[in-house]
Amino acid sequence: MGISLFYGCGTPGQLTGGPKDTKPPKVLKMEPKDLSTNFQAKKIVIQFDEYFKINNQQKEFSISPELERQPELKVKKKFLEINFMDSLEKNTTYTLNFGKSIGDINEGNLIKNFTYVFSTGPTLDSLSIKGKVVNSLTQLPEIEAVVMLFPLQKDSLFGKKRPSIYTTTDSSGNYKLSNLRKGDYKIYTVKDKNSDKIYQQSSDEVGFLKEPIHLKANIDNVNMVMFKEDAAVFRIIDRKLNPDGSIFMDFNQKLSKPELTITEPAALDAGKLVKFNATKDSVKLWLKDMNFDSVKVSVTDAGKLLQTAKLTRGKKDTYTRTLTATDNLEGNLLNPNRPLRLSFTLPVEGVDLSKVTLMEDSVVKKGITIVKDSTDLLSYLVKYPWVAKSIYEIKFGAGAFTAIFKATNKEFSKKFELANRDNYGTLQLKVAVTEKDKQYILEVLDEKKFIVNTNTFQGDTVLKFVNYRAGKYYVRIIYDANKNGLWDTGNIAKGIQPEKVYNEPKELSIKANWDRNETITIPKEPSS
Repeated sequence: MGISLFYGCGTPGQLTGGPKDTKPPKVLKMEPKDLSTNFQAKKIVIQFDEYFKINNQQKEFSISPELERQPELKVKKKFLEINFMDSLEKNTTYTLNFGKSIGDINEGNLIKNFTYVFSTGPTLDSLSIKGKVVNSLTQLPEIEAVVMLFPLQKDSLFGKKRPSIYTTTDSSGNYKLSNLRKGDYKIYTVKDKNSDKIYQQSSDEVGFLKEPIHLKANIDNVNMVMFKEDAAVFRIIDRKLNPDGSIFMDFNQKLSKPELTITEPAALDAGKLVKFNATKDSVKLWLKDMNFDSVKVSVTDAGKLLQTAKLTRGKKDTYTRTLTATDNLEGNLLNPNRPLRLSFTLPVEGVDLSKVTLMEDSVVKKGITIVKDSTDLLSYLVKYPWVAKSIYEIKFGAGAFTAIFKATNKEFSKKFELANRDNYGTLQLKVAVTEKDKQYILEVLDEKKFIVNTNTFQGDTVLKFVNYRAGKYYVRIIYDANKNGLWDTGNIAKGIQPEKVYNEPKELSIKANWDRNETITIPKEPSS
């Protein structure tokens, strides 16, 4: 049969392929039928409505109960053949779980949580477990988290064996495990980054129930919270000598009172410069003398030695040092309640004010000062009696700042005006608690859910947050069970769940030039 293309008058249009296919393959027929009993077939044939492929069979496909030899999957055009390589047990319900292994050829649209169930006896196992998985801090649903069920005597979460009974959560964090037999089980949920359904503590988030599930009837509301475990043993997971000569180290734990010591050559320790990140799980170190073949750096926390790292360099290695600065301007506005802050890529050791020019409404002004920020190794504060409705431009000439190794800046400028104080407001919170003896951590979050303030308290209290830019804010309460002023995550091996969290549902908007007073009541800490 021939195919002809006809074009009308006027400018020819470009042919398009039509709307993009977003639907996964659809099952047309199963032989034997799904949920069959008295199953005796040697193979199963499933027909789809389009051509498809099998993805990651080793990771996605499983059969429960397990067989010594996995069934063989064969794709024949629009048909999937499942051939059994082992004999099946009598009077047993089997579940073939394809996970997300089946997708169409062109767009890769996947069938999710696709299963085929049959029984070699007259009845099917019909029990089920369902529930919801949420994030331990945000309480938001965890999407496509893997929920794993292990028979109690075959609990292998910490092994290298994948679960044969599993499913993934939907867009609301809900899950359901079906066609289960009576018995005792352990249940977990994992957000595994490499999709192998094997829990890797270093990278994966996890959730669990401490006590086994005694399954005798359908169980609903088996809910879990997902969290990232702290590493059990401290380890430096990355160490490197950067192109600018600084040393970077990344840790697998957040430390409380970390310190670095140069043990070899010991003479380098006195002049070192150290900056830990906000969570104290990474650090940058500068040594003023780079005349060494190797250097040993010891990491301690609260005086306890954790690990010593060795880094080497070639005698002919050279380094490129570029001194640049970022600022804390909000667009082109300076918060009237904060000084102008410049944060540099290298520790600055000197400022030459003769190379700095300040203009106010295009008129050169004097009186500007630049001082080191005592709270930040890499920052300097630019101070001046800024005036509202004036436009400022500061030109920092080449060499205005000199960092270690005599690195200097290229010319740069900052142009801004002072934000109107009337664009800022105040939020006063009257916090009522139901359990007077407990300690709480209150976090104020901005619209992007970044933490902008933190307070620790006990009992009823009043907290005032002043000079906040107009916008949407939220409050999160942590039940600080061990009263250490921190949110503590969970530990599976010890059966410890993360500290409970309450997210105040009320949006606490702050209006410009307005004092908002609100009362929130913290409910009783959930028991589970």
